[in-house]
Amino acid sequence: MKTLAIEVFMCRSDNYGVLLHDPESGLTASIDAPEEGPIVAAAEARGWKITHIFTTHHHTDHVEANLALKERYGCEIIGPVNEAVAIPGLDRSVADGDEFLFGEHPVRVFETPGHTAGHVCYSFPEDKLLFAADTLFALGCGRLFERSAADMWHSLQKLCVLPDETAIYFGHEYTQSNARFAISIDPDNEVLQRRVRQIDELRAEGRFTIPTMMGLEKETNPFLRVADPAIRRHLVMEGATNEEVFAEIRKRKDNFK
Repeated sequence: MKTLAIEVFMCRSDNYGVLLHDPESGLTASIDAPEEGPIVAAAEARGWKITHIFTTHHHTDHVEANLALKERYGCEIIGPVNEAVAIPGLDRSVADGDEFLFGEHPVRVFETPGHTAGHVCYSFPEDKLLFAADTLFALGCGRLFERSAADMWHSLQKLCVLPDETAIYFGHEYTQSNARFAISIDPDNEVLQRRVRQIDELRAEGRFTIPTMMGLEKETNPFLRVADPAIRRHLVMEGATNEEVFAEIRKRKDNFK
């Protein structure tokens, strides 16, 4: 089984576009469809025909180009069953634990409510890839619009069972802002301190911060580190539950300047 090819590019103002290509079958999936022009340009530059759209959630900046790409390529649109009525052009709905093949590559669906009610992430376990969209970012997690902090905490725990070597592709270039917030919550974390410097260097050079790695997120992402004693002391929440600490960190991020 050949390695999947991945093309990453910018869409809109800060969305990441991602194309996933299987060289054996010729299949090409767009992870969400934030903007037609950049997606078509990226596909044509590589000589790929888009056969699938893997939709993660219903927000406009993730589905705006669904119908245009379907009209152009005749691609199959896959998306979350709990947002089926809100996904333009949806052909196949998927739910938590569903598995299917992309060529010969197994795909597993994780339902991750929090940012939206029915958000899903797509895991390629044999390829050690996760397409997390707006659930899990580098050094962050999605803002809570349609579900509670407890729901999002539970969703993140599902993803954390994946191997540390899993490469995570996320939906937006928020990493530098997330890094500034993370260091305010976890100021004594030396791994995080080094990472913040690296992120600043990458962005100064105009380079992307995608993908991140699950192991690195477990070491540096405050939203995954709510049990850490240093973070709890910093928040003065030593006796709180994990969900309570997570909710406090999410609230602080919402108000962070």
